[in-house]
Amino acid sequence: MKYILVTGGVISGIGKGVVASSFGTLLNSCGIDVTSIKIDPYINIDAGTFSPYEHGEVYVLDDGGEVDLDLGNYERFLDVTLHRDNNITTGKIYKQVIERERTGDYLGKTVQVVPHITDAIQEWVERVAAQPVKGSAKPQVCVVELGGTIGDIEGMPFVEAFRQFQFRVKRENFCCAHVSLVPMPRATGEPKTKPTQSSVRELRGLGLSPDLIVCRSEKPIGQEVKEKISNFCHVGPEQVICIHDLSSIYHVPLLMEQHGLVDFLNQRLQLGLPTPRPNRLLHRWRELAKRVDSLESSRREVRIALVGKYTKLEDAYASVTKALQHASLMANYKLNLKFIEACHLEKQTKFETPLLYHEAWGALCDIHGVIVPGGFGSRGIEGKIRASQWCREKNKPFLGICLGLQAAVIEFARNVLHLPDANSTEVNPTTENPLVIDMPEHHPGIMGGTMRLGKRTTVFKKEKSVIKTLYGNCNEIEERHRHRYEVNPRYVAELEAKGLKFVGHDSEKTRMEIIELENHPYYVATQYHPEYLSRPLKPSPPFLGLILASVGKLQTYLKQGCRLSPKQITTDESSEDEEELMRSLNISTKKTHSQNKMMNGFHHTAGGIMVTQNGIIPNGGSSGSGGSSVDDLLKVQDESSLTETSSNDETEK
Repeated sequence: MKYILVTGGVISGIGKGVVASSFGTLLNSCGIDVTSIKIDPYINIDAGTFSPYEHGEVYVLDDGGEVDLDLGNYERFLDVTLHRDNNITTGKIYKQVIERERTGDYLGKTVQVVPHITDAIQEWVERVAAQPVKGSAKPQVCVVELGGTIGDIEGMPFVEAFRQFQFRVKRENFCCAHVSLVPMPRATGEPKTKPTQSSVRELRGLGLSPDLIVCRSEKPIGQEVKEKISNFCHVGPEQVICIHDLSSIYHVPLLMEQHGLVDFLNQRLQLGLPTPRPNRLLHRWRELAKRVDSLESSRREVRIALVGKYTKLEDAYASVTKALQHASLMANYKLNLKFIEACHLEKQTKFETPLLYHEAWGALCDIHGVIVPGGFGSRGIEGKIRASQWCREKNKPFLGICLGLQAAVIEFARNVLHLPDANSTEVNPTTENPLVIDMPEHHPGIMGGTMRLGKRTTVFKKEKSVIKTLYGNCNEIEERHRHRYEVNPRYVAELEAKGLKFVGHDSEKTRMEIIELENHPYYVATQYHPEYLSRPLKPSPPFLGLILASVGKLQTYLKQGCRLSPKQITTDESSEDEEELMRSLNISTKKTHSQNKMMNGFHHTAGGIMVTQNGIIPNGGSSGSGGSSVDDLLKVQDESSLTETSSNDETEK
């Protein structure tokens, strides 16, 4: 087993996760199976009880592990399935050591950081690195990201553990990459290497000598700066890799490959890769980056509003944002994502801060589609409910996730079933019409890991539905969950009688998983979190449906058997734009009739979606439905009911 340790210096949030993922992407492209481990030095057992404002989103794995969002980067970049043990925390390590001490495993010895904690860290890494993450193949390389910054007191036991670990596994099996910042003060306009020098000096003082120094900077830095860092940090110039801010993260592996990183790792870790390597190395990744860049300058734009509770920190919705980007990329539209704070849509805000209220509703009017993601607590729930009502009444494409589904059900019960006090027991435990109730798995007072977590089966009803078609008309699917409240089965028949269909349920047919509104362009909500399984080249079907509906292409997509091609879509843009798009996908616009026939007949299945070799290429950028004036919109909203909610910011639990 080969190990690559990625550490960070100078500041946190420097991009270690993307760098670590890029290492894996490069090795994957060479046919090497890679796994990843993320180490978080906090004492929490896992990320499940974090506030979204503290650490961003909580990422959920197949086995129900609630982990750091960086593991989402690893899964998306490497297309692997990680496990809860791939996320190591100080809390997990100390808990394991204390439990072993209580059972007498240490034979009465004094339990100390060295050697007991450091040994436990090394044993954990070795054990997890050998677990398959793609099929049954045992990984050959493990990329380990050490969270935090070198010098943090919380990370010291882990640094010491890896100081010992490099000798335990031998030099040819261990490589250390240090990611550091090279700032460029505006006053001088030149890159400064002193922070990197100090960071590397501290790392070396702790017993780890970096084999690679990855320099992050705002702008490209020249050879002179690389040689200076090489000279003062005791590495060769070829061991200094400079990664400046790029147009997309998909360019990072490509830039690292240009720096000769594959050759260096092949030699340093004795990987035995053949030389010269194929010309098609990273071909699919290169095409992906090219498509992203081409869409940035495109006029084909889809505007999506995300109505959420934690919009002050965009990382709180990292996977949702990525899933929307994947779907927009597949549909060949540039994503323009607008974050709207749910609280600002509520009547209470209209009286307290009218400016925020009118700005929020004005922004909602100027979009093509709406997504209402998950969350916990009562704050902002009325805003989510009002957004759901607006989408239902105005025929705007809508996708609800987890709490978004619950908000849509509550809204429908209030305004269609005429149950004005309909609510969730999470918000109002004494409501006479509890449309959403807590589940038996919920244990009051114990928040960590007590929800319905991980991959669960959703069974589709036999009846035809849009969402079922998007999933390839399969009978059942497996998606990841994270919730402790569900739709009350007592109201299902009444809701369905009015047109809100529950088209998917769990294996026992007791829990409602998917809703779909009849006679609507796209009004879908899921109790599970489809964003966790979305990939750059395999977008999640519910998200793809939202994007296509938002640009008015969903029905064409469905009628063509979940396939779209430029020939099948009426375009309202110039032929020059079409040719530019075709060139960006390396597709000739001058094919013979037989070639066209062959290309249109060739397809493959990606994540349950039928995709032509041409890709999904809807030209044109018109909205799927008409807009409304702000005055008309606010009049409609003022007529809806308002339930008093708490204004306190709650911790996501």
